[in-house]
Amino acid sequence: MKKEFSTRSEIFNEQYLEACGNMSWYDFVIAMPSLVFIVTGWKSNGKENACLQSWSTFAGSGADNFTCIMGKVDKNGHMYQSLKETKVCVLNFPSYDIYDRCIKTIGNNQFDVDEITASGLTSEKALKVDAPRIKECYLNIECEFLWEHELFEGSREMVVALKVVNICMDSDHYDQNKLGRYGKTGFLYQVDQPTNPDTGEKTTIIAGTLEPSDPIPWNTK
Repeated sequence: MKKEFSTRSEIFNEQYLEACGNMSWYDFVIAMPSLVFIVTGWKSNGKENACLQSWSTFAGSGADNFTCIMGKVDKNGHMYQSLKETKVCVLNFPSYDIYDRCIKTIGNNQFDVDEITASGLTSEKALKVDAPRIKECYLNIECEFLWEHELFEGSREMVVALKVVNICMDSDHYDQNKLGRYGKTGFLYQVDQPTNPDTGEKTTIIAGTLEPSDPIPWNTK
């Protein structure tokens, strides 16, 4: 049975949502998965910046144009400051086996810290942009800053568009007969703790993977 939800339940109090990262209660009711990656760049003091990121989408339009839309970039964070100053970054996609080290970038986010190496990961030079890549990540997408816009008027977060200028990918991952892009060795997805809006019961999911289904015939009539 479908139910309508347009008013926030007392289950989702503002203190809880703020503690979860300035989330909306809709995040937890819908629990829509979103790709997980680490945005890397240089801070103004020359130190590595690494920001674990989600809530983003990717779209191609035209043969050579591929754009990342990051939907929730904190105006007060090092990553936003780095993008504003350097106009470039790298999006690094981890597999599950290194996710524990990726999480450590959250705790190692002091301004005077090399956030990649402090978290047990390895920094390497990008090919097309002046920003560090993470060697252990099987996919690195090098980007240039395109534009920004407030998520909504007065929001503390920005929507940021990035133009992809180079892709570096492990051949074992683009070969689906080996590690592949999907399953437990492929893309990771953020899942925002699915919550039953009637009872408040929470399902603890932090990161999930995508299992491809059998092919479905593309019959449009």
